Amino acid sequence: MRTTGTRSFILYFLCIGFLAGLCVFLYGLFVNGGNWAVQPFNKHISGESSVSAEGRVLDRNGAVLAESKGGKRAYNGDETVRRAMLHAVGDTRGYISTGVQYCFRSQLSGYNPVTGLTTPTGKSSGSDIHLTLDSSLCKMARQKLGSRNGAVALYNYKTGELLCMVSTPDYDPENPPGDLTTDKTGKYQGVFVNKVLSSALTPGSIFKVVTSATAIEKIPNLDSRTWNCGKSVTINGNKITDIRAYGRLHFKNALAKSSNVAFSQIALELGADTMTSMADQMGFNKSFSLDGIPSAKSIYNVKNAQPQELGWSGVGQFTDLANPYHMMILMGAVANGGTYMQPYFIQKITNALGVQTKTGSTQDGGQLLSPETASRLTDYLRYDVTAEYGDSLFPGMQVCAKTGTGEVGNGRKPNCWMIGFSKNEQTPFAFAVVVENSDYSIRSAGKIASDLMQAAAKIS
Repeated sequence: MRTTGTRSFILYFLCIGFLAGLCVFLYGLFVNGGNWAVQPFNKHISGESSVSAEGRVLDRNGAVLAESKGGKRAYNGDETVRRAMLHAVGDTRGYISTGVQYCFRSQLSGYNPVTGLTTPTGKSSGSDIHLTLDSSLCKMARQKLGSRNGAVALYNYKTGELLCMVSTPDYDPENPPGDLTTDKTGKYQGVFVNKVLSSALTPGSIFKVVTSATAIEKIPNLDSRTWNCGKSVTINGNKITDIRAYGRLHFKNALAKSSNVAFSQIALELGADTMTSMADQMGFNKSFSLDGIPSAKSIYNVKNAQPQELGWSGVGQFTDLANPYHMMILMGAVANGGTYMQPYFIQKITNALGVQTKTGSTQDGGQLLSPETASRLTDYLRYDVTAEYGDSLFPGMQVCAKTGTGEVGNGRKPNCWMIGFSKNEQTPFAFAVVVENSDYSIRSAGKIASDLMQAAAKIS
């Protein structure tokens, strides 16, 4: 009897374990089955392509960006559009892991838990994915980047719709180069990375937006203070330099002139803990998302920094890094009184029956700044444009902006940035532009931002 009881106990235990394992498997099949079915290693399903897709990818105006023809994936008929949309749409083999064709491959395939990748008739029934992106706007941004590497992003900070997302280097997905994965010249270095979402680059003076916000909150007499901005200041035996001597400046002029001398001293006055706390509040050291796709983190870390290093961090150097997507969001938050709208780029997903299975919508993303700080920062950034950059760059849009030149060393030219937004209610756009290995932010990133905003105004 004792032996029978022991055997029964073991049998019951095995049955419970089997049922538990079956439940876990069925749950995984229901939740992740679509992704399992279209994994790149399932060659019997997808052939040489990692995209087992019948569904189309379209822009906000209905332009087809990707579709299946004759069992193969085909892309838009305009090569510049194909290149401009590469990192948003994704490639055929799944190298670009943040593209729609990779992240939403189960939807494009038409997978369902009952019939898998086919309907009862044996035919595929992939869903169409409509994006909020405007391919003509992205094409223009790609043309303006030319042969330079960089990233361009623009969204409606009132609705959250992402209108432009372009990253270079790129290639033509319709005719991928044969040495794409074997190139040793560096021509395609980073080609599979969407720099809008997945890069973190030295920001230079665009980080002064963070230092400015911290100063607004922590220095009571900020607007009545002045700084003597010679061509350099010595901190802890090390020089922090400006391109010229600006003389005595009030705060708004120190920001407009982008004085490293003034802002390094401001960072020292504020201290490492205060600077870190405010940077964290404004979204540094955290990841944001775009329809479930995570962004790289912007980095601010001055733990154990020497005084001169803290000073350099306040002007966007030292170990500071900025993610373009985050910078765009931050500008949207400033424009919105401190609270940002969560960006999205999936306008809708429609299945083979015409039923919308996903619809993008406006959602509150959270507060990065107090309304009072955002308001004062808006005034300062507006002064940057009217006093330094010129309103002629953005006619009629009341743009508030900041440029930055991120020095990267090793004999390379700097990262040239411009970030900003429009105060005009008719053009509620925030943007971030970075051009790598370039000169003169206003002539490189600034010119692209100007053309981008004027083109976006025409489609709003």
